[in-house]
Amino acid sequence: MAETTNAAELHELGAAECLSLISPGGVGRVAFNGSDGPTILPVNYRVIDGAIVFRTRAGGAMDEDLRTGIEDLEIKIAFEVDEIDVIRHEGWSVLVQGPVHHVADDEVRGVADPGVQAWAGGTRDHYVRIIPQRITGRRIQAL
Repeated sequence: MAETTNAAELHELGAAECLSLISPGGVGRVAFNGSDGPTILPVNYRVIDGAIVFRTRAGGAMDEDLRTGIEDLEIKIAFEVDEIDVIRHEGWSVLVQGPVHHVADDEVRGVADPGVQAWAGGTRDHYVRIIPQRITGRRIQAL
């Protein structure tokens, strides 16, 4: 089998560039260790005051899996967004890692944003916020 070489470069992205890429919002993936093992779910999100904010169903699987029931014990999760051009073989991906917080009712006004609308049907009135502690990204660029 002949070995092929791709004419592309892989670049690491800084945190500021990563945030710039994901700041418009859209669809990302939340990754966490759920009750049935590793779980990755798509969510509609926005970046609000430097935090990733999305909505989910109160009492749903994600809501239940991301609660410890222990005061001040944080669950750290991952959040990923990418944009891929399959024709040109280039794109970027951003990974955000940090603790997840369920937004209390008295804080909802600060994160309630018309852009944080879930595409999934049903009521999604529970806001979740990820506070970035580590932000990394990569861009692959065709030569």
